[in-house]
Amino acid sequence: MDVWQKAINLYVLISKSIDSFKITSYKLKDQIISSSAIIHANIAEGFCRRSINEYLNFLNYSLGSLGELGSYIEGCHRAEQITEDMYEKIDVLHYEVEKKMLKLIEVLEKKRQQGDWQTSRIAETKSDYITGIEESPVE
Repeated sequence: MDVWQKAINLYVLISKSIDSFKITSYKLKDQIISSSAIIHANIAEGFCRRSINEYLNFLNYSLGSLGELGSYIEGCHRAEQITEDMYEKIDVLHYEVEKKMLKLIEVLEKKRQQGDWQTSRIAETKSDYITGIEESPVE
């Protein structure tokens, strides 16, 4: 899923760059890293619960954590605790994740309202597991 991939990329960017922030508070650094980690984790957890309603709940939790991260980064930027270049990199990726997450939520809510899923569960067909998988030779 593209939104999950982008959320992972955002976490990696934050994790690799947090030491360059001019923040003396270990707690604030930890909160920044935690909020970035929770975004992709909630996307994955919601999907794996296999319920559309739960998936949407977890996507909204992710959206909340994304807002939290954005607020931390904006605060650090205004306090001059982060370089302009790093702020721009994070801001661009943050926006991409937000845009994709909002679109996914919109699409899933529409499908739920239209009853596109008969049981309100996310499920694959048997062919989803077979297609593209080659059997490996037994040795």
